[in-house]
Amino acid sequence: MEVLVFLVPLALTLGALGLMGFLWSLKNGQYDDLEGAGWRAIADDEPAVEQPVYFRQEADAGRPPR
Repeated sequence: MEVLVFLVPLALTLGALGLMGFLWSLKNGQYDDLEGAGWRAIADDEPAVEQPVYFRQEADAGRPPR
């Protein structure tokens, strides 16, 4: 039973630290945009590779590029 004298304050301290961390993240806007980060990971932001003019003309004419 003497161990409870040590464990109860330790549990309360860890709970208070967790609550403070949650409030800090809430104040700094960590939960403002919940879906944006997921969509940015999926989105393809790399620009398309520009093909030379010769290949674009053949593709426009309906012929496969050589």
